[in-house]
Amino acid sequence: MTLAAAEFGLSLRDPAWLALAALAPLFWLWRARQRPRVPFAAAALLDDAGAGGLPRTWRQRWCRLPLLLEALVLACAAAALARPVERLPLPPEREGIDVLLCVDASSSMAADDLGGGRSRHDLAAAAAAEFVRRRRDDRVGCVRFARYADLVCPPTLDHEAAALLLQQIRLVAADSPEDATAIGAAVALAATVLARSPARGKVVVVLTDGEENVATQQTPQEIAPLHAAQLCARLGVRVHSVVVGQGTRKDGRFVPLDTTAVRQLAATTGGRFFAARDGTALQQVYREIDALEKVAFAEPRVLVVEWFALPAALAVLLAALAHWCRGRWLEVLP
Repeated sequence: MTLAAAEFGLSLRDPAWLALAALAPLFWLWRARQRPRVPFAAAALLDDAGAGGLPRTWRQRWCRLPLLLEALVLACAAAALARPVERLPLPPEREGIDVLLCVDASSSMAADDLGGGRSRHDLAAAAAAEFVRRRRDDRVGCVRFARYADLVCPPTLDHEAAALLLQQIRLVAADSPEDATAIGAAVALAATVLARSPARGKVVVVLTDGEENVATQQTPQEIAPLHAAQLCARLGVRVHSVVVGQGTRKDGRFVPLDTTAVRQLAATTGGRFFAARDGTALQQVYREIDALEKVAFAEPRVLVVEWFALPAALAVLLAALAHWCRGRWLEVLP
């Protein structure tokens, strides 16, 4: 129900039943005239009681109360059948999205070229954790990847837990079999996880400091970033790519990175590409992504409160009271 269609306040769903309430006065007059009468020789004396004859008792004065209660029963029953309802506006809700953060855990993330005396990994984890805490209405999770990709935290509304798991990600050992960068596999895993989500918006933020070196021409069975991008586009998942620092050679020298693959990854899925050369720029990147992924308000909601029970209960109560009065307190003998 939209706000345009909703009228706040009290209203009746079946107002035609109110015509029944108009019969209440007629019902009262009809019942009043149906009182049983027995010929009585001294009727004239009773008729003159109000003019100085026999005094009227309090029971005589209230003898028509059961008739009045029965008329009110009819009116309350008509009000209940008319189905009174109250429409109350509810606070607007935001429609959250699902976000998966893919964080590079290769050994090169230990470099401290972003400034502040902290490694790329530490700065990236801190900026990502701050991003998670800002997404109050979203389910956020994270994927750790190097040679292999692992789901560290599925999308969740427990942002403190997600931020803690992000900061607990450890880098792989240098020159170990797992020390590589499988960007395509990480994004494909994230897309597969998000494919099961009913959320309208699905976003992947992949952060890396290297180039894809697992899916190469020599390993066609591996998932290349472009293939992962095509999968995301088919599943409706948007990918933002973030590259930090520069490439690192074996001798420790920094060289420019080839960002062609991650640029295509973002462009194919409708996302953005970002490059961060220091810690401040990295924090700004996450703020820009936060601004890009605005959470829309859900359709305005209306709470409909049924008031049928109140007049129905009142009708039952009045009917019981009328029966008790007629049978005990104001009993009339023919």
